[in-house]
Amino acid sequence: MPPETPTAQAAWHAGDFQRMAAGTLLPAELLCDAALIRAGETVLDVATGNGNTALAAARRRAKVTGVDIVPSLLAAARRRAEAEGLAMTFVESPTESLPVPDRSFDAVLSTFGVMFSPDHDRAAAELTRVCRPGGRVAVASWTPESFYGRLFALTHRSVPATPGLDRATVWGTEAGARALLGPSAERVDVTPRRILVRSDSPAAFVGFLRRFFGPTVTAFGRATPEQARELEAAMLDLAERSNTLGGPDLLMPVEYLEVVARRA
Repeated sequence: MPPETPTAQAAWHAGDFQRMAAGTLLPAELLCDAALIRAGETVLDVATGNGNTALAAARRRAKVTGVDIVPSLLAAARRRAEAEGLAMTFVESPTESLPVPDRSFDAVLSTFGVMFSPDHDRAAAELTRVCRPGGRVAVASWTPESFYGRLFALTHRSVPATPGLDRATVWGTEAGARALLGPSAERVDVTPRRILVRSDSPAAFVGFLRRFFGPTVTAFGRATPEQARELEAAMLDLAERSNTLGGPDLLMPVEYLEVVARRA
């Protein structure tokens, strides 16, 4: 009998997501600017991880709460906030059931977080439920065509391990984002963006993902030896083909979608 599929919490607890999050500082800052975060506003960062976007909002003098399902990441976010002298609140909670009242935040944010919710419709409903009328729901998500989008697809095909990974990039399409957030919005603005991922080589980057990226760590942990060899070869091929800027090192553009919905 195959092993039981890990919960989303277990999958994201695997590895060391803080190492991954270090590469997404810029999208967090850009999302706060796109959402026009202002001093004194109340902001909720959903699936905050170790707090990249929550900290970016707090630096703009907002009153920030971050929620996540992984206690160790919340602890890391608290340490970062303390180091910067920022008064913030962090709460353990799934995205699909946020422990806050209706219409209680001026802005609700998520950077490469809510896209991994196992239930997209419930997650989107929660984001809009807790945002006040006239407020903003702003989300950054990897596109299906990006390196990460293709990585999620091949990982799910090879060794299904993380709940919702196969559907995560619906948030990274304009049609998907509008379908999820549009019914409760008076306006939805969509902006394609990209970051550059760097590593010593494609092989080194695959090794990095194997060590630190929770869904990849979980997949290899569940794989047979043959599946592991095939998945690693497929990941290496994907990294080499995605290294469009050339060179023996890895300098890879990775596309994502920035979405800002103004709550009706």
